[in-house]
Amino acid sequence: MNPIRVMVVDDSVVVRKIVTDVLSEDPGIDVVGTAVNGRVAVSKLDQLKPDLITMDIEMPEMNGIEAVRAIRGLRSRVPIIMFSTLTERGATATLDALSAGANDYVTKPANVGSVAQSMESVREQLIPKIKALTGRPVTTGPARAAAPAPPPRPPAPRTQPGKKPAVLVIGSSTGGPEALAKMLPLLPASLPVPVLLVQHMPPVFTRQFAQRLDRLCPLRVVEASDGVPLQPGTVHLAPGDHHLVVRAGRGTHTTGLTQGPPENFCRPAVDPLFRSAVAAYDGAVLGVVLTGMGADGRNGAGEIRAAGGTVLAQDQATSVVWGMPGAVTQAGFADEVLPLDRVAEAIQRHLSGVVPTRSSAIVTGGAR
Repeated sequence: MNPIRVMVVDDSVVVRKIVTDVLSEDPGIDVVGTAVNGRVAVSKLDQLKPDLITMDIEMPEMNGIEAVRAIRGLRSRVPIIMFSTLTERGATATLDALSAGANDYVTKPANVGSVAQSMESVREQLIPKIKALTGRPVTTGPARAAAPAPPPRPPAPRTQPGKKPAVLVIGSSTGGPEALAKMLPLLPASLPVPVLLVQHMPPVFTRQFAQRLDRLCPLRVVEASDGVPLQPGTVHLAPGDHHLVVRAGRGTHTTGLTQGPPENFCRPAVDPLFRSAVAAYDGAVLGVVLTGMGADGRNGAGEIRAAGGTVLAQDQATSVVWGMPGAVTQAGFADEVLPLDRVAEAIQRHLSGVVPTRSSAIVTGGAR
């Protein structure tokens, strides 16, 4: 397998060197060139033919967001990972870049004076995402992407009748912001159940992402707070660095926020939400797993199905990374495997109690 060809775009000489040195240590990655701003990056695209681009946001002449738009305007689908700061301004710019067509982001080293610490941060965050977005197996680091998966398998036989959902729970990661921005607006304000959502994101980002989704959706979207009663028509997005769970109450269930240990190397994680929903609603749960690295949500999806709930997974062809939905599908926990543009329809169908027979359940595959 040929090394992954990467172009590093950053106006900082120090950051370019840190990123280039770290990536060059990996035998599976070849840094084929660098650029000091977006304009130079766009001009080098045909010459370098990178498999992936790392992109700073704030640069002179042409910033990272403008560069992403220019690259996508050339109909190039080369994966782009943004370098972001953990600030209000950085979160806004990163979400703008994702909306413009970037695939993912990593946190920019906060203190480039500590070169060793900065290199380790880049190594842990960036290399797994580069490999996942280019379809290579990830063998080291906290974030793991599975090797290319075999075709989806049919759902495992149920051990008890399915239950009509009383709550909708959703999990996503890499590619999730754009997938959610396309899927959630298709759900009506009259949705008959509450919605809880985990998107792997740091603090600050989740608050701004909730506000963006709220502007896009008929549903009300909020960053989750602790102890809020769950009502139909409201989406509660897990805040960065907190697990979101459902707490059962007499008559009314509420949100719960915890800082328990990370699961699947993540906090927030999907599995704690799925498990708690099963316990609170006695299995009357509709779970949805969208694009993302790793396998977060697989175990929780298994608990949903075992308790009589239903699980939908995004298909490989429309996923940026088919890690999370692929893991659910390969475990036999997905009742339906669907392209992104059919997920909202399937959600409404299951909430209304219209369930396809096993022979007619939609299972799609294919490489991206």
